[in-house]
Amino acid sequence: MAEKKDQYIKEENMRLTIKLRELVNQMPTFCETFFRGLEPTTSIRTRIAYAFDLRSFFHYLVEESFTISDNKSVKDLTLKDLDELSPVTIEKYLEYLSFYSLPNYKNPDEFITYTNSNTGKARKLSTLRTFYKYFYKKEMIKRNPALLVDIPKIREKPIVRLEVDEVAKLLDLVENPEEMTESQKKYHSITKERDLAMITLLLGTGIRVSEFVGLDVNHFDFNNNSFVITRKGGNKVVLYFSDEVAKVLLNYLEVRKSITPLPDHEDAMFLSLQRKRMGVSAVQKLIKKYTKIIAPLKNISPHKLRSTFGTNLYRESGDIYLVADVLGHKDVNTTKKHYAEISDDQRRRAAKMIKLREEE
Repeated sequence: MAEKKDQYIKEENMRLTIKLRELVNQMPTFCETFFRGLEPTTSIRTRIAYAFDLRSFFHYLVEESFTISDNKSVKDLTLKDLDELSPVTIEKYLEYLSFYSLPNYKNPDEFITYTNSNTGKARKLSTLRTFYKYFYKKEMIKRNPALLVDIPKIREKPIVRLEVDEVAKLLDLVENPEEMTESQKKYHSITKERDLAMITLLLGTGIRVSEFVGLDVNHFDFNNNSFVITRKGGNKVVLYFSDEVAKVLLNYLEVRKSITPLPDHEDAMFLSLQRKRMGVSAVQKLIKKYTKIIAPLKNISPHKLRSTFGTNLYRESGDIYLVADVLGHKDVNTTKKHYAEISDDQRRRAAKMIKLREEE
């Protein structure tokens, strides 16, 4: 099975590599240098995302900006053209991103319409900064106008998570489905142990849904209450779970023994009713099915269960660096941003702990 999995990964990487090459072939020739330079430090998916962002920028320069000679195509663009762009041109490009159309990279006769919020614009500006930085560092251009453009302000969304009582209600619901419909109960009688194990593992470890769906049975070591996950970027990390989580997982594994997985799915930890490895979409639907009952006003996803874990861990430990490490955040500032409001709660509690005078 491990060989089949390795073969699948190899084929997927090959497919993505071909996709990237198709995109780069439609760009100015100097882009080959950029993507070759990025290869040692980025994943293939990251480079594809960069390619799509740059594709919209080049299209804007040639078709919309009036800053490039009319007889030039995207392929004709030079580094000199980019070096002569002003920050104002890039600001106009960001405004253009609110609503625009691009030809389908596989079928140039077909146009696709896109829109971007400030979040999308900020990401594309970040791509341009990386792009300019690379050529500036290599002394192939003299200026980096992208650095002189302000990042669009992104409205901070309130962090949605389950409160302590809602977590208890969720687990109770999975164990006792009284509030579910008759149709839901019929399937629940088959998947109860699996669903409880899935939700308990997500709530008890805070792993990403992409890490969750890749779990195999042999990734778990119940002697040490540990398991191996593959982080974004391909790094393997050992994480640990509590005795409470272990008990639920072992109970599910006893049930799983009676299931015969389909070929190529024998190793998967969590199986669908079709006896296949569960995918991201299936996990998302499962979480929504249960949480819509216990928290109807909240849009709970697997990522929100991750936020719930991070919140609980920070409240218990008070160690933001521990939370960042367990969640797999490369930058602790990302963690601080997400759990700043909890820090405020702790500061408020700390202020009330100090008594300057005894009350009479």
